[in-house]
Amino acid sequence: MTENHELAVAAVAARTRELFETRTPYRVYHGSTNSTRRSQRHADNTVNTSGLNRVLAVDTVKKTALVEPNVRMDALVESTLPHGLVPLVVMEFPGITVGGGFSGTSGESSSFRHGPFEATVNWIEIVLPNGEVTRASKTEKPDLLWGAASAFGTLGVVTLLEVQLGHAKPFVELTYSRVSSFKDVITTLQSETSPTGANDYVDAISFSLDCTVICTGRLVPCPPPGQSAVHFLRPYDPWFYVHAQRIGNRLRKSPARVTVTEYIPLGDYLFRYDRGGFWGGRYAFRYFLAPFNRITRFLLDPFLHTSVMYHALHQSGLSDFYIVQDVGIPYDRADEFVQWVDRHLKLYPLWLCPLKLKREEKNSRYGLHAEFGDPDAKPLLNFGVWGPVSFNRRECVRQNKELERKVRELGGKKWLYAHAYYTEDEFWAHYDQRAYDELRNKYHAGYLPSVYDKVKVDVDAEEAATRASLGAWLMALIWSIWPLAGLYGIYKAILGGDYLLQKKGGGKLVESAKKRS
Repeated sequence: MTENHELAVAAVAARTRELFETRTPYRVYHGSTNSTRRSQRHADNTVNTSGLNRVLAVDTVKKTALVEPNVRMDALVESTLPHGLVPLVVMEFPGITVGGGFSGTSGESSSFRHGPFEATVNWIEIVLPNGEVTRASKTEKPDLLWGAASAFGTLGVVTLLEVQLGHAKPFVELTYSRVSSFKDVITTLQSETSPTGANDYVDAISFSLDCTVICTGRLVPCPPPGQSAVHFLRPYDPWFYVHAQRIGNRLRKSPARVTVTEYIPLGDYLFRYDRGGFWGGRYAFRYFLAPFNRITRFLLDPFLHTSVMYHALHQSGLSDFYIVQDVGIPYDRADEFVQWVDRHLKLYPLWLCPLKLKREEKNSRYGLHAEFGDPDAKPLLNFGVWGPVSFNRRECVRQNKELERKVRELGGKKWLYAHAYYTEDEFWAHYDQRAYDELRNKYHAGYLPSVYDKVKVDVDAEEAATRASLGAWLMALIWSIWPLAGLYGIYKAILGGDYLLQKKGGGKLVESAKKRS
């Protein structure tokens, strides 16, 4: 297997070196992706890494996994659980890859303790833009390691990662509590994420300004006698957010009962948001004017997993009318932010995820987020703000820009896995251009598109291209007729491999869930 890896890396290096000689900017083709940005690739400038999709080794002594970048999170978890181990941070969608999590600032419900996913990576192997293959770790070339994190491939092509693991237990004891005051939500989350606390996982869902369900989890060996396990991966299981909302309603009607505790198989917990894509699938039901109930969710389940829905959303073009943003806000400004969202966007639910961003290593002040290497770097509360806002493209862009502006005003951070609507000056006022450009110059990446080039949205250019082409104008007109765009997205999703996988019953975690029940 190592020999196959070396051959694949040699091919990537040779292709990269060839393009470097002519200073031809390249795009990396990873295969299928859960990215919220449309991929663009051309045969004459593409570096193909789709074959780098294997777990090469799991070291039970060091508690690490040697992983190629296109390994999906469900495949990584499936490889580590038989050894009694689990990644310290697991992105919540099975189709997100290890490389994607490293390059895109992924924070999850264990990130209050371990930081974002890149903080759990010991070292990377990377092909630099000139074709050189090198290794970067927290002690050797730390500037390259931290610079490549969140750089979206603009410093080179990551081909291997050593990922930290922790001891796993078969179940998560998940406790739900309902909080009606958002100031109390902030206080509770800070208490539950204390470094000396016993929680392994903490996140929350705000269903309205006066209803937030906080979920705190601890790894346990088994449910207590008489307590049944609760599942979320099978087609007839509830969607997690619907389940949490029902528990919140029960707690509201029974003031004497403060919490509800359940026992969830670890795999079900880690990917509990996949079915329905948190709550994004609810919008598909609204778009098609379809009833939203347990029966329809069961019948349409193959379409309602995140990788399939993302594919359909992009192909339909409907993503142009959504806000899909994750932003980190300082705790002392979080109440102000949620009040602003309530007044200006009224997008609920909101996902809340506490993030520890201070890097433990002293020599780590590098890259776009160099300030996370400061000794006084503060934790942030992540808000997932997702949903349709307007079928007028300009109005949708305006609201996205207003969100970006508010985040900057509050001293927060916006994560760049999704579209960015900043002007170039606004963008670099928000991220560390000096630290980023120093690395690009040092590691031969100056001729490649920058992070800003990769994530920016230029609506003026989009509209000019449409006006310049009669065919593009006619297609835009046709796709504006409901429900043609949505139907086309479904058609393209059916042709995709992820839909066929879900139609057959999903991955091994789903199959193991069926056996357990």
